[in-house]
Amino acid sequence: MEHQLLCCEVESIRRAYPDTNLLNDRVLRAMLKAEETCAPSVSYFKCVQKEILPSMRKIVATWMLEGGERGAQHGAAVAPLCPGVPCRSLAALRRAGVPCRRPAVCEEQKCEEEVFPLAMNYLDRFLSLEPLKKSRLQLLGATCMFVASKMKETIPLTAEKLCIYTDNSIRPDELLQMELLLVNKLKWNLAAMTPHDFIEHFLSKMPEAEENKQIIRKHAQTFVALCATDVKFISNPPSMVAAGSVVAAVQGLHLGSPNTFLSCYRLTHFLSRVIKCDPDCLRACQEQIEALLESSLRQAQQNLDPKASEGEEEEAEEADLACTPTDVRDVDI
Repeated sequence: MEHQLLCCEVESIRRAYPDTNLLNDRVLRAMLKAEETCAPSVSYFKCVQKEILPSMRKIVATWMLEGGERGAQHGAAVAPLCPGVPCRSLAALRRAGVPCRRPAVCEEQKCEEEVFPLAMNYLDRFLSLEPLKKSRLQLLGATCMFVASKMKETIPLTAEKLCIYTDNSIRPDELLQMELLLVNKLKWNLAAMTPHDFIEHFLSKMPEAEENKQIIRKHAQTFVALCATDVKFISNPPSMVAAGSVVAAVQGLHLGSPNTFLSCYRLTHFLSRVIKCDPDCLRACQEQIEALLESSLRQAQQNLDPKASEGEEEEAEEADLACTPTDVRDVDI
């Protein structure tokens, strides 16, 4: 009689059922209050950091987010690449003096959507408190991913795997030492609010079909990840970034006509009341998100076709940003 083994393992992660009790107004009010306690300093590049520049932060953020064959899906500023092949943004980081070689963490490891924004929250809060040499910036980025993965993932990233993504430029013991420094500087306040925490609250209040909500959710999550890579959005609270991302997603998908709930005017005013902010501030945040998407898509296209003529580049720069939402549907989520 032949002995056979049956493998019942599955790749899908088991998840709890959605709890509607977590989407009520009392929870939302508590979240709006809690987001103020985990906000990084806006001016840490001028007041705290001597060597770290905004451009370095963006490159490390790109390394934390992208990779594999899906590296350009969020309007990437770098082209996707294979393991072991240095990418252009990482080469730029090395020229700036930051050791950063092997691409891809979140995308290639298929991390939960919440991991990357939470890791960037840790990174910004740490840099708001502690001066850091640029040679240790990628170590900090890897450590923030390490801790955020523990907070949000069912199967978190390992220290060894993260070291591989740096082409072994850091050691596991260095990462663990930085982890201890990070959590102490943050006073173990690791359950920070991110824009992802607010998206579900907003969608639950919108009278829209579930299939449309899924599309809006996916696009809004893409915008949130894109905003986390840009230093301009540090000053915006997570609730405003989430609301601006939802409005930008709805407008880009053309789901709202002028006289419906999903029209730009009505949705903006509704969400501004929900998060208790000025509608003009929310509209400005939405426009910033659309402008960021436009510039990121343009940069990604230039990276894919670096020999594009200067005339085409000038024509793209003169394109009206008001048509940006049309391009949202072209983004492969």
